[in-house]
Amino acid sequence: MLVVAIPSLSRDKFSEVLQAAEIAGVEVALLPGQATSAHHSMVSFDVDGLLLTFVRQPNVAWQYLITKRLIDFAGSFLILLLAFPALLLISLLIRLDSPGPIFFKQERVGKNGRLFQMYKFRSMRTDAPKYGISPIDSEDPRITRLGRVLRKCSLDEVPQLFNVLKSEMSLVGPRPEMQFIVEGYDLRQRQRLQVMPGITGLWQLSADRAVHIHENIQYDLYCISNLGFFLDLAVLVHTVFLLCAEFRH
Repeated sequence: MLVVAIPSLSRDKFSEVLQAAEIAGVEVALLPGQATSAHHSMVSFDVDGLLLTFVRQPNVAWQYLITKRLIDFAGSFLILLLAFPALLLISLLIRLDSPGPIFFKQERVGKNGRLFQMYKFRSMRTDAPKYGISPIDSEDPRITRLGRVLRKCSLDEVPQLFNVLKSEMSLVGPRPEMQFIVEGYDLRQRQRLQVMPGITGLWQLSADRAVHIHENIQYDLYCISNLGFFLDLAVLVHTVFLLCAEFRH
């Protein structure tokens, strides 16, 4: 537990302290009357003659969390089952197109900073740096011929459904970043780590997806502040329409 007993602490600095404590999973207590946010509930207790106010972070409804996990599991399992013949064909084409493994595995940072292996269909040459900055231009020489098609239609992301089945990712959430990028996060950017990363989200659907994720975190912060079933559903429906449009082109 972190006890904040600095009466002169500004509201902005206090908000930074709360964010850091929340990311670290630490409870916060403070002296009555200190600056806080309307987004947090307060509970006061007498501790050995000293009145301390405990900050309670806003709780996400358990019904939403259970529903989200059920949809994640059922949705990813159903997609993998229905797409199994297509996935086999893609796997065969990858082996024929360029030497190397079918799947590309890369360590990413998940919820609360937990590391996990994220899966993709391999779309780049095997001599490309494993932890280099992701290509933005489709003509990047690291990308294979088939890789350009897979990336254009987002088919290289399909194996992440296995990450969803393993409870490492969700269908909807912030994109997981590489560790060397997360190490440079400021407190505002580290708020992305409060929730499980996802395959799709508001940033992925925006025109700003051509720019690095951590430079446009307003999309992720909005989703984190407005977690709910209908927002997730809207993102999933929008993703389907976007993928259909990409396939037509």
